[in-house]
Amino acid sequence: MQTVPVGKTPLRSSRLVYGGWRIAGTQDATAVTADARKSGIAALQAAYEAGYTGFDLADVYCGGVCEEILGEALRQTPGMREGILLATKCGIRVPGVPAGAPYRYDFSARYITDSVDVALRRMGVSHIDLLMLHRPDFLMDPSEVAEAFGRLRSEGKVREFGVSNFRPGQVDLLQRYLGFPLAVHQVEISLRQLATLSDGTLDQCHALGISPMAWSPLGGSGPGSFSPGVLRVLAGIGERLGVTPELVALAWLIRHPSGILPVVGSTKPERIRAMARAAEIQLERDDWYRLLEAALGARLP
Repeated sequence: MQTVPVGKTPLRSSRLVYGGWRIAGTQDATAVTADARKSGIAALQAAYEAGYTGFDLADVYCGGVCEEILGEALRQTPGMREGILLATKCGIRVPGVPAGAPYRYDFSARYITDSVDVALRRMGVSHIDLLMLHRPDFLMDPSEVAEAFGRLRSEGKVREFGVSNFRPGQVDLLQRYLGFPLAVHQVEISLRQLATLSDGTLDQCHALGISPMAWSPLGGSGPGSFSPGVLRVLAGIGERLGVTPELVALAWLIRHPSGILPVVGSTKPERIRAMARAAEIQLERDDWYRLLEAALGARLP
């Protein structure tokens, strides 16, 4: 699969990123079975063999078990760690830890640096290529975040940094305090979720050279999540191009000039391999707008 630069950094990633949210088979850390771990490892290996070099996780995915499974896959697969961009996220704190605490977000320097140390141990690696702040902390002190990022960078624990689910103004605020550019902004983008086309998110990414990553690029559970009108247009374009509607939906994202990196998360090896073909599709401008019109459910003004 084609690889592309990630932001204005030395990092590179495959055009599609493999997302590890589902690799434990559950989000309940107490319910993960040995078979589920094996299946998760097999899915990660299938993605690596299919040419995915970007791998995306978060510390809260199945309470850290997803990071553990990726670590197991790295140990079992010679050359994989050296051949991938390893990304994870932090900043969400679960309720009840410590006792009585609410669900909340935490960008304090101590929490960010501690989260990285835990993630490194879970995955059994010396460094993380890309660390993202998962959801905006309304109490964020950007100077404190910058301090944490600088420390992690100088210690060699994290190479580059990004954000996820921020508003453009929050990106601007944090970037003002950093001495290096943010590499990525991961947000929900699909033919079901079009807000980033008009709220300034993708414009800002393009202007600043930040790579947008699209989580849930197929609307949550595959093309079946889309409206009947979108499905009809996807099917028609797919039939003409000789590909599946799923690949057309991913190609629609890739066509955007901001350089969107779709994050795909299937655990079925055959589907992982099939989705990699989306990077090869050259979607025409007219087809892109046909899909936008169908997603809007109305003519453009």
